[in-house]
Amino acid sequence: MAIAHHHSSTQPVGTLLREWRERRRLSQLDLALRADSSSRHISYVETGRSQPSREMVLRLAEHLDVPMRERNRLLLAAGFAPVYTETALDAPPLRAIRGALQQVLTGHEPYPAVVVDRHWNLIEANRSLSVLTDGVDPALLTPPVNVYRASLHPAGLAPRIVNRGEWRGHLLARLRRQVDASGDVTLARLLEEVRGYGCDQPVPEVDLPGPGQFVVPLRLRVGDGELAFFSTVSTFGTPLDITVAELVIEAFYPADDATAAALARRHSAR
Repeated sequence: MAIAHHHSSTQPVGTLLREWRERRRLSQLDLALRADSSSRHISYVETGRSQPSREMVLRLAEHLDVPMRERNRLLLAAGFAPVYTETALDAPPLRAIRGALQQVLTGHEPYPAVVVDRHWNLIEANRSLSVLTDGVDPALLTPPVNVYRASLHPAGLAPRIVNRGEWRGHLLARLRRQVDASGDVTLARLLEEVRGYGCDQPVPEVDLPGPGQFVVPLRLRVGDGELAFFSTVSTFGTPLDITVAELVIEAFYPADDATAAALARRHSAR
């Protein structure tokens, strides 16, 4: 039986390091200065004339801001064992992490909050998320739920978003930055897919503030009224496990007093 490998697993470590350096738009000299090396040594490593030590691979990966999952790939390509674990979220060692996530989600009510993985698949949500998922096609809410798909698909949240051109532009720009930074093939496919969804409003290429606007708001039609949100994105500080490093918490906040009051009423009516 043939086994499909990630394309990078068969590439030499030097080629992979060069790809990461180019993705970060650094010259060999830039990287050498950061990593306390010489541009000649970086050149030798990239061309395969010199085999980097385990420490050198880790040092270059650190200065190139390579994600943990990809650092393991670099180590394997250089002939070393991976150093970062990938623990299942429901495994006992991550009980404290799960407890923290639960605390953040519950503590954020009556406002919506979600936990997603590196591909924006939903892992956990609080009960207040229902204000965003009401009316979304159940097929889009069948696990694994992808929040980009559920937000921008014509059968998803999109028809209820008053400023859908603006919000779509904001989400696509965020996803595009992630694809550029990570080189993740799955994220690139997701970007292509959601870009293909129709939108009947102009989509700005760049987020530009309107009068008195500090962040791009999500304006949502609810019944005959409108709710307005802004969101923050958080990650765990100094993670040493791939699963933990890739967790993202997105929390939505009311952008005006009327939205805050409406969400409080909705919460107390439960």
